[in-house]
Amino acid sequence: MPYALVNGRLLTEAGFVQGRAALIDGDRFTAVVDESDPRCARSTPVDLGGRMLLPGFIDTQVNGGGGVQFNDDPSVEAIRVIGRAHRRFGTTGFLPTLISDEPAVMARAIAAVGAAIEAGVPGLLGIHIEGPFLNEARKGVHDPAKFRDLDDAAVRLLTSLPAGKTVVTLAPEVTTPEVIARLSAAGVLVSAGHSDASHAVIRSALRSGLRGFTHLFNTMSQMTGREPGVVGAALDDASGWCGIIVDGRHVDPVMLRIALRCRPHDRFMLVTDAMACVGTAQRSLMLQGRHIEVRNGVCVDENGVLAGSALDMAAAVRNAVAMLGLSVEEAVRMASSYPAEFLGLERELGHIAAGWRATCVIADDDLGIHDTWIDGRSARLHGDA
Repeated sequence: MPYALVNGRLLTEAGFVQGRAALIDGDRFTAVVDESDPRCARSTPVDLGGRMLLPGFIDTQVNGGGGVQFNDDPSVEAIRVIGRAHRRFGTTGFLPTLISDEPAVMARAIAAVGAAIEAGVPGLLGIHIEGPFLNEARKGVHDPAKFRDLDDAAVRLLTSLPAGKTVVTLAPEVTTPEVIARLSAAGVLVSAGHSDASHAVIRSALRSGLRGFTHLFNTMSQMTGREPGVVGAALDDASGWCGIIVDGRHVDPVMLRIALRCRPHDRFMLVTDAMACVGTAQRSLMLQGRHIEVRNGVCVDENGVLAGSALDMAAAVRNAVAMLGLSVEEAVRMASSYPAEFLGLERELGHIAAGWRATCVIADDDLGIHDTWIDGRSARLHGDA
């Protein structure tokens, strides 16, 4: 039976509209029509109660959730738990993220994501491998003992996911433009992060296929008067996507507002960098044998070094409005259509329109999440929460 999502405020390219219905048949939107359209009467109505109907949120950097940390449990069931935890906050597409680890753990994680995609885990879009091809000078919470060269064996591993998207965060200065071009040609989305590179090195990497920048401003060379560094290269470039963590702690909102003035908004995407605590009441967790505490909404190790966040996507959107002065429409696009473009899924996700996957969020005015749909299935109606 097709569905008609009615009595809501639907976010379109032109902004919010009322009196329109989104029709769903199977896993796709079939049309957006006036609520008086006869097709609405032939469909099962879903009354949105005046709430917002938004494209589903896509988080490209999810280390954990629901009490599970992906590094410590790279399995299909762990991925399912992480996805379920984040779905409560509007995340309908996600990349479980593995931080720097041994090749055997990387292989297990890639195999688990492949198996989870085959099993149809809701919202799973691929994998994000953050390291271990990083610069120790910008290690952050990553364990430098696990850092290694990006050799032929590593390239084969990074290109081994049989379906879905693979994002790899690396420091361009620890590899070569030729390797970046090789990964890009194989379909890997290469992002610069944990990097001490110069502006010139980043420019060369961009010409070789570098697609974006991981958690802009964090663990990367900063902009100075004589050397723009990774941050300066990112802000000077109009093509690469920048992931931003908007929690008021990872980056001062003033710096993010300045960044937004420097380049097109459609090249920014909200990410959470979330840890296992999201979706739980827990105030501490373990990461690769290390104790991590949740303090004032962020996760830190025993030395006070940032170790991901306790942020969820609904909160990230709220913060983008409150801290960065964005409209709800633009903040939602940074959580949906822009990351879909980064992943090359702009004809599949990020819009509520005929032919796109029926993946969306029903939210209150304060961005409290009322329901989510993933590929035509509702968390509330179909018990997929």
